[in-house]
Amino acid sequence: MKKAIMLLQNGETIPQLFITIIRYVLPSMDHTVQKLLLHYLEIIEKTDSKGKILPEMILICQNLRNNLQHPNEYICGVTLRFLCHICETEIIEPLIPSILSNLEHRNPYVRRNAILAVNAIYKLPQGDSLLVDAPEMIEKLLSTEADQSAKRNAFLMLYTCAQDHAINYLLTHVDKVSDWGESLQMVVLDLIRKVCRTNKGEKGKYIKIIISLLTVTSAAVIFECAGTLVSLSSAPTAIRAASNTYCQLLLTQSDNNVKLIVLDRLDELKASHRDIMSRELEKDGEYRQMLIQAIHSCAVKFPEVAGTVVHMLVDFLGDSNVASAMDIRSARVCSCALWIISEYCLSLSEVESGITVIKQCLGDLPFYLASEDGENTNNSSRRSQQVNTIAVSSKRPAILADGTYATQSAASETAFSAPTLVNTTPNSGNLRFLLTGDFFLGAVVSCTLTRLVLRLTEVQTSNCEVNKTTCQVLLIIVSMLQLGQSSVLPHPIDNDSYDRIVVYEQIKKIWLQSCHESFVQMLVEKQQQEIEEIKAKAQVLHAQPDDLIDFYHLKSRKGMSQLELEDEVQDDLKRATGEFIKEGDAANKLNRILQLTGFSDPVYAEAYVTVHHYDIVLDVTIINRTKETLQNICLELATMGDLKLVECPQNYTLAAESSKQIKANIKVSSTETGVIFGNIVYETSNVLEPVCSDAAYRNMWAEFEWENKVVVNTAIQDEKEFLDHIIKSTNMKCLTPPSAMEGCCGFLAANLYAKSVFGEDALVNLSVEKQADGELSGYIRIRSKAQGIALSLGDKITLKQKGGA
Repeated sequence: MKKAIMLLQNGETIPQLFITIIRYVLPSMDHTVQKLLLHYLEIIEKTDSKGKILPEMILICQNLRNNLQHPNEYICGVTLRFLCHICETEIIEPLIPSILSNLEHRNPYVRRNAILAVNAIYKLPQGDSLLVDAPEMIEKLLSTEADQSAKRNAFLMLYTCAQDHAINYLLTHVDKVSDWGESLQMVVLDLIRKVCRTNKGEKGKYIKIIISLLTVTSAAVIFECAGTLVSLSSAPTAIRAASNTYCQLLLTQSDNNVKLIVLDRLDELKASHRDIMSRELEKDGEYRQMLIQAIHSCAVKFPEVAGTVVHMLVDFLGDSNVASAMDIRSARVCSCALWIISEYCLSLSEVESGITVIKQCLGDLPFYLASEDGENTNNSSRRSQQVNTIAVSSKRPAILADGTYATQSAASETAFSAPTLVNTTPNSGNLRFLLTGDFFLGAVVSCTLTRLVLRLTEVQTSNCEVNKTTCQVLLIIVSMLQLGQSSVLPHPIDNDSYDRIVVYEQIKKIWLQSCHESFVQMLVEKQQQEIEEIKAKAQVLHAQPDDLIDFYHLKSRKGMSQLELEDEVQDDLKRATGEFIKEGDAANKLNRILQLTGFSDPVYAEAYVTVHHYDIVLDVTIINRTKETLQNICLELATMGDLKLVECPQNYTLAAESSKQIKANIKVSSTETGVIFGNIVYETSNVLEPVCSDAAYRNMWAEFEWENKVVVNTAIQDEKEFLDHIIKSTNMKCLTPPSAMEGCCGFLAANLYAKSVFGEDALVNLSVEKQADGELSGYIRIRSKAQGIALSLGDKITLKQKGGA
């Protein structure tokens, strides 16, 4: 029987085999053989060339009747399911009494298949004459049926064949709808949508049913209820009920895909019903605070989306909730703000306002006090301090017994305690947190004040005011230096910040002109780089000329959900293309084409899948969409489950913008689920240049723990020539722009970057200085996440840095 079925599926007719099967297979009592027999009877030709039933088909009617009356419920069920696929009236008509008798079978498996058979027969061209009172019979059965699957099949039959009976049954049992099974409730929602589209005046009584279904436990049902409710009504009560349902699903569902779908629905509700969705609630402030924190963490993790959320965060700056509109107290942000003040405060009023604001943010001076009574006055940061004593020698005159004066030397011990920080209050300035030891920020404050004072000398005509402001700024700077060298902080000021704070005023041109010119040049280079990136992106095709176009945006969305709208658009397309009228082989073939790669990928691939009984044939079309010839292009396939790749496809060379057909055969061992996956590999000479932003480079430099320090030892005497030699030897990219290395100052520092084929980053900082004898000295520091990269790259630089070939 299996071989006969395989031959029939492969196109063989073998009519002479039919009588043999009737004689020897039909009487068999084996369940497997009977199932194969039904499969065989389903696929054979049952009519002649004129469309009349073949005489030998009458022979199987008695066997089918016996199966419908068989004591084994499995035989009855599979026979009823078989009859759902039979369209010949001559075969069906003699079996009608037996089919109807199974509607009252003791086993629910038989009953639900009997209902399906009645539904299929009633849909035939002459079905209403074969089963005249089928809707009434099914409605009566529906009232007494206890099995949920059978009730679902019965209601579906009424829904598709006799809608009035389905509506009558639904309205009669409105109070019991919430107790029905999930599958039956889904059919009820489909019926409600269909009825309300045709008769919008009766929406009220159906909306009550939907509201009652919003309290069931099935997530699928309440999701469909919310969508149906929104499509039927725009009343505030309905919209709020739908939005509350979506929020409930967000809280109860753990699948991220489900959450994304629900969020899309909420976004649609907000766009179409903004007046209902935007009213103030009790805990709006807490929610906005949590939302801002979540957006911030996402933007830090994915910097490329930061630009899209800035406007949203700016909207919260003026929020009435203090927690949502919290002041910015980040040292990095403050540094950028200080630089903007020093760079763009040009007029007299702007300079004076800038100095005043910085002084207010720093708070009152001094930054710390020396305690005289030995007690720590800072209650918020109290720590144990040991009171030290020092010997203080003093010379003072003393009166002797005879009234004369004499000089008396004495040594006394004076107790003193360590100095303490000045108490900070909630009203202290935003820059006051440099008391925690952030002297980099202190250096930025000093530089900003210095630039403002230097600019004040140019715009202020009163020397008295200039001297007064200069003294105030010097007092602030000296206080910072004293704080950095005191013992009140856990660590003293670093040398770099100290040198930057005490920088002399003689470099006025650098502060006011050179820094501005360097910033302008950096902006120009950034703009040029962005223009080049835009040009490169413009050459990438985002869509193909033959891509499908969705027209559902042009259709009316009133009273229809997204799913219904898309379904209607698909039906319109099928009608326009004639798919409803005739589906040819070409259409069937196109339906079995699977897209394997994206349209933007350099190699596009799609497969035409042909499934035989125990064989799967993949006809893969591969297109080279690049301008280069791809060497050793290979389709690598792998399988899971009871599937086996017969032979591996061979390698090919694919010219630019050409295509290739590759066939692959996969053997099927069983009919259980299997998975086919794979990839396309090829060789190319085009190596993408690594890209790394300055911020990413600094972050990685701070995070990477492995460092290899190589001493510069080379015969090359020119700094730039040595840098070019290192870049050529290591194939790394120089991140320092050429404009930053112009001129001859005897010193050069540059950052290099590279990425391995496995995605591992390598960072190099080159710092060299030309000595008096013309030799170069300095260090090359290498940092990476893995120790092997740092060591191997250091060995390579050590061997190659001397120059030569």
